[in-house]
Amino acid sequence: MKKAISVFIVLLLGLSLVASGCISSEKSPSTSPSSTARASSQGTSQTKVITIRTTGATFPQYQIQKWIEIYMKSHPNVKIEYEGGGSGHGQEAFLKGLTHIGRTDPPVKESTWKKFLATGDQPLQFPEIVGAVVVAFNVPGVDELKLDGETLAKIFMGEIEYWDDDAIKAFNPSANLPHEKIIVVHRSDSSGTTAIFTTYLSLVNKEWADKVGAGKTVDWPVDKVGRGIGGKGNPGVVQALKNTKYSIAYTELSFAIEENLKVVALKNKAGNFVKPTDDAIKAAVAGVKAFIPSPTEGYKEDLNQLLNAPGENSYPIVAFTHLLVWQNKGGKHYSKEEVQAIKEFLRWVLTEGQKPENLAPGYVGLPPEVAKIGLQAVDMIEG
Repeated sequence: MKKAISVFIVLLLGLSLVASGCISSEKSPSTSPSSTARASSQGTSQTKVITIRTTGATFPQYQIQKWIEIYMKSHPNVKIEYEGGGSGHGQEAFLKGLTHIGRTDPPVKESTWKKFLATGDQPLQFPEIVGAVVVAFNVPGVDELKLDGETLAKIFMGEIEYWDDDAIKAFNPSANLPHEKIIVVHRSDSSGTTAIFTTYLSLVNKEWADKVGAGKTVDWPVDKVGRGIGGKGNPGVVQALKNTKYSIAYTELSFAIEENLKVVALKNKAGNFVKPTDDAIKAAVAGVKAFIPSPTEGYKEDLNQLLNAPGENSYPIVAFTHLLVWQNKGGKHYSKEEVQAIKEFLRWVLTEGQKPENLAPGYVGLPPEVAKIGLQAVDMIEG
């Protein structure tokens, strides 16, 4: 009996030791939440994530998204958030300090530039990429379409009402053009794409220039005759076009590629009908000696310079899209960590980001001399 009791006591002691071993193992410093936190905090400088917000133009949307995806893979300490909303929204968010980096297709106007300066900081503006505005159409049974600027302007003014109008048939004699009313899709928001497109129409059609003009928003004549549809952002325009038979719209080339839209071959300055290929966009840029002012005087840049460019193969609606950043005098807009992250990202965009393998379909890299101006601007950011 005593022997049995002794064995029982030994067993209890053994179980007690095993249990205590398990408990001490669960509380081991190497696996406890507090020790994990300590391990993370020891490398705070390496693991702290800096968030950079960029807002505005949808013209470069697919390019921005590709850059962000590539960059964040190799820079896990930086999180870059992109919000579209159009160039007008980008300029407004930048002015109000709601975004680190603003994006605008057309150069900022002098009146807005003065508002930026009134904040007590110096704005900096410079191009980030070259893109093209295309004219897309949704006409069942028609896959190819040619137009000149004069006719295009009359369509968007509502003066040409039907697809089988003689003016359209003159450029497309073999096309099966239907006797259907033309529905015009345009942007409903403040848009740099609209500014580029309407500036082009103003260059090629005096009546458009006199009656409608150019800007991020315009009073669309087709709305007054009941044949206009507004879409928010380039995505909204594309969706409206796809959902509406016998419609025509303007949008950024990358959206046309992504959505497999049919696009118009436009008559260029040399008299040739050209589609918006990479080579045609590059030809337009090569055919013009681009003038980019100092980043501190961005409002002086002329939007017209790449539009209707000379050259046999030049596509006629090509433009820069731009970045807006603050010089950050006295640390007014960015913290030290944000300055470092912004400068590193923008330097990458203006160098590695311009290489063919990092470009999204529908975009062309900046001429080296233009990228250099942007790099000089980045060096001006203080902090």
